[in-house]
Amino acid sequence: MRKFVVALAAVAALAACASRPPAETTPPTNNTTPPVEQPRGPVAGSAEDFRVSVGDRVFFGYDRFDLTPEARSVLERQAAWLQRYQNVRVLVAGNADERGTREYNLALGARRAAAAKDYLVSLGVAANRLETVSYGKERPLDARSNEEAWSVNRNAHTQIVSGAVS
Repeated sequence: MRKFVVALAAVAALAACASRPPAETTPPTNNTTPPVEQPRGPVAGSAEDFRVSVGDRVFFGYDRFDLTPEARSVLERQAAWLQRYQNVRVLVAGNADERGTREYNLALGARRAAAAKDYLVSLGVAANRLETVSYGKERPLDARSNEEAWSVNRNAHTQIVSGAVS
C-alpha cells in the first residue's frame, strides 16, 4: 500500500507541474501621450477672470475724481478685456469714503463713475455697454474710520452685469 501512496503522490506532483495555457492578460500599453493638464485659474471670459486677470476697481485721492496713472492702467486692461469679450455689459459704480454729507458723496461717486466710464469709452468700448451708478458712502469696502479704510473706499468698481462666460 505504501508503494501505491508514493505512486499516487508522484502522479499528483507531475500533474501539478503540467503546463497550462497562461491566463489571459491585457497586453501592456505603450501610451506615450502625456496626461492632459486641467486649466488653472479662472475661466477665460468669466467675471472671475475679469476681476483676477484685469482688475475691477480703480482708486481716487481725497475729494478727487481724476484718474491716476495706476487707475488708467487698470482701465486700459479693462478696455482690452472688454474688446475681447464683446457681449459683456458692465456697471461702473462710484464710491466715496464716509466723510462728507450723503448728497456730496453721491455726487462725488457719480463723477468717479463717469470718469472711469468716459476713459473706457475713449479707449474704444461702446458706451451702450457701460452703465454708471453712484453709491456715495453707502457701500464701503472697509468699515473702519481711518485713512487706510478711507483710501480703499474712494473707488470706482467695474462689475460685469451680463455676457460673461459662466
